[in-house]
Amino acid sequence: MLMSTNSILLAKDSSVAVWLTQADQNLKFQQQTGVICFTEEFNAYPVLTVDAEQQYQTVEGFGFSLTGGSAMLIGRLPDPIRSELLRELFLPDGDGIGISFLRLSIGASDLSERCFSYDDQPDGQADFELAGFDIEAGDPEVIPLLQEILAINPAIKIIATAWSAPRWMKTNQSFIGGKLREDCYSVYAAYLTLYLLAMRKNGIVVHAITPQNEPLNQKNEPSMIMAAHEQAAFIKNHLGPALDNAGLADVELFCWDHNCDVKEYPLEVFADAEACRYLAGSAWHLYGGDISVLSEVHQLYPKMKLYFTEQWVGIDGQFAGDLLWHIKNVLIGSLRNWSRV
Repeated sequence: MLMSTNSILLAKDSSVAVWLTQADQNLKFQQQTGVICFTEEFNAYPVLTVDAEQQYQTVEGFGFSLTGGSAMLIGRLPDPIRSELLRELFLPDGDGIGISFLRLSIGASDLSERCFSYDDQPDGQADFELAGFDIEAGDPEVIPLLQEILAINPAIKIIATAWSAPRWMKTNQSFIGGKLREDCYSVYAAYLTLYLLAMRKNGIVVHAITPQNEPLNQKNEPSMIMAAHEQAAFIKNHLGPALDNAGLADVELFCWDHNCDVKEYPLEVFADAEACRYLAGSAWHLYGGDISVLSEVHQLYPKMKLYFTEQWVGIDGQFAGDLLWHIKNVLIGSLRNWSRV
């Protein structure tokens, strides 16, 4: 439990323990010696009414993105310190906080040390047979670190998303912006399939993917533009069938993976019945729009899952404001609006 208040009521007869974080940073996720006091007396605090008969979504996990940058920093820690940190983060019982969900980038993200894909080619060359595909071309610390994490918590769930196709598959031959070439839809589906199979060979099962991170953002490095009708076509004609043919039908597909200000995008993809049959749901960020949009989408497509997959905080952020905003809008807001992650 995270709390931003400066005081809490404590009592010896309660069984609920408290970890307190204060906006002024005097306390950061520190367990308190007392516990929350429950009382029948009225006070100025909000009343939380628990109705055991009213059920909402199943929460599948809590976690964060394991970026190339974070894997690099954690992986380079001395062995005893790294082991202690990973156990604290991922151990599901005892002294661990039990992180149960991770997000990975397929190829580089904008938080990797460098831009790369798993099949980079010299300028002007292509590899439609994917003969040059090499999972080892990625951030070198990610796979070994994931193997350590899975040894601690084998039940952890993993979603992966691509920031960009290889440059030679794109209209502008660049990691920044551009679109997927029409003649590369099938080979890109094969590329994503090879990624999933290569990860499984390393003992890492990715349970879900989104085909494109922030498909309307052309400014990231890397990035790639993919309109809603293009994503629907890619899913129904290429990626969905490719996963089925590779024996990966158990991998869940999520569309969108962008902000709450363009709900029309996932709704357009869902409206394509052939694409929708391959989809498990949609993924969301909150750099724009309002988190309540998730509920609007849920009302229209209640069988489609909602995942909240990203919210980044910059180094120039203000701790107090960031803490309160993220607890309200991301932690509480996403769960109140049907997010499962």
